[in-house]
Amino acid sequence: MPSCDCCAIDSHFDRQRVQKKLDSYRAQGPDATTKLLLNALEAEGGAAMTLLDIGAGVGVLGHELLKAGVAKVCSVEASAAAIAAAREEAERLGHAERASFLHGDFVALADEIAPADIVTLDRVICCYPDMPALVERSAQRARQFYGAVYPRDIWWLRLA
Repeated sequence: MPSCDCCAIDSHFDRQRVQKKLDSYRAQGPDATTKLLLNALEAEGGAAMTLLDIGAGVGVLGHELLKAGVAKVCSVEASAAAIAAAREEAERLGHAERASFLHGDFVALADEIAPADIVTLDRVICCYPDMPALVERSAQRARQFYGAVYPRDIWWLRLA
């Protein structure tokens, strides 16, 4: 069940904003920081593993790792529009049967989510209202690898 924080995220990451992110991914692939995380995970040989992607957005990490051989992906996202876009992209790419999608607050849902070999948080930690709880609960779900990306320290991010 979505929390109040999820409602705020739903309104910020509406269908129009999410569609722009999906269009950008389709045209240009993953952005630079996501590529760094993908490269690190692929170097560790994640084929046949499971992925739990928290704050998955349109599912870029999941889609790319499924292409690279990850067995299954569970994407958790607070934006309903992003979940719909991620599901649509999984169907378009032909790997919908290996992907599942949960809408809601990961910390609230964590007890219902199975552990995974790989747990990722791509630019999620900075935005969550209770970062220690997010990190603790997500780390508990990681069997082998835990990957997190924090936004770079650039002037316009500090201003925001």
